[in-house]
Amino acid sequence: MTALGGPRATVRARPTAAVLDVVIPVYNEEVDLGSCVRRLHAHLSANFPYPFQITIADNASVDDTLKVADGLAGELPGVEVLHLDAKGRGRALSAAWSASSAPVLAYMDVDLSTDLAALLPLVAPLISGHSDLAIGTRLARTSRVVRGAKREVISRAYNLLLRGALAARFSDAQCGFKAIRADVAAELLPLVRDTGWFFDTELLVLAQRAGLRIHEVPVDWVDDPDSRVDIVATVLADLRGVGRLGRALLTGALPLTDLRAQLGRAPLTAPRAQPGQVPVGLPRQLVRFAAVGVASTLAYLLLFVATRGILGAQPANLLALLVTAVANTAANRRLTFGISGRRHAARHHAQGLLAFALGLALTSGALAVLHVVSAVPARPVELAVLVAANLAATVLRFVLLRLGMHHRRS
Repeated sequence: MTALGGPRATVRARPTAAVLDVVIPVYNEEVDLGSCVRRLHAHLSANFPYPFQITIADNASVDDTLKVADGLAGELPGVEVLHLDAKGRGRALSAAWSASSAPVLAYMDVDLSTDLAALLPLVAPLISGHSDLAIGTRLARTSRVVRGAKREVISRAYNLLLRGALAARFSDAQCGFKAIRADVAAELLPLVRDTGWFFDTELLVLAQRAGLRIHEVPVDWVDDPDSRVDIVATVLADLRGVGRLGRALLTGALPLTDLRAQLGRAPLTAPRAQPGQVPVGLPRQLVRFAAVGVASTLAYLLLFVATRGILGAQPANLLALLVTAVANTAANRRLTFGISGRRHAARHHAQGLLAFALGLALTSGALAVLHVVSAVPARPVELAVLVAANLAATVLRFVLLRLGMHHRRS
């Protein structure tokens, strides 16, 4: 038995050179521990192509959990047991990960709420070196989740709070299904102060601020109806953790600059434009936006002329502007700002509709002024006024869309 620092902990010697060490933190789980570990062990034996280890991290159980864990270690190859005298999921994970010799470390809740089919997709990017941390997310569109309304609301509200208070960019901080590269854990764990449920969030925020790559895997997740987590106490502890970590980030108490220099990925540098190539950055965006704008303006004029005689000037202007605004936003997402997929699409189209409303005000106002000046203006004059108003609306549209999309590339 080997003793670890801090609260007394003992761990069996690890005889195998495991690539992956899956830690299961437990407290008073004598009933469910055996079936869950056997199920996980069978899944890894059948589906994981590398040597693995399962570490049962017992943090101060007062029932027969440790006895059951020792029995599993004797029964199943690659199952090890770590015992701590103090409670705390974060404490158990930190101790187990710090003691492990595996290059990739993971953990999951003992109830195995997450479908194990997601385990290989979770750790594969870490084994390959593509990513530094990986998390399961229950909040992706393709995730399938079964849980009560109260937990759903609390989870989403908590993650929204993290986005607002700590500028978190990961989607699901508290899903009990995560992995990290051991070399990254060695640098981050000494900086994580929380020993309870906020441990995950603090680790992820530090990783993000250090410039590390966090891989997200949509999961199938079924809530454990027998969960004994005290939701109120956990929420209060998490709120205190958010406040503490926020203060540390604002005051510069964390060595993030050194950590980023040591672990963070170097910034990408754009290749220099060769003669004849389209310029990069803002000039290229302006060129592409102008091309989209010309096409949109032509489509707008065609629609306006086609419907002017049927609907009248103002309704025809409204219809033509609305149709081309939606198409214009979609084209600028893809061609001007290089954004693909559906992420933030609703927000971008909302910004496009705001630009549409302002453009409508400009063009409608221009038409109204023209019709005050001349009750029946010549059609070329009417079109010229609309073109001038659309040019002003186009400049406004570019500013609004660039502000909304420039930092949200997917």
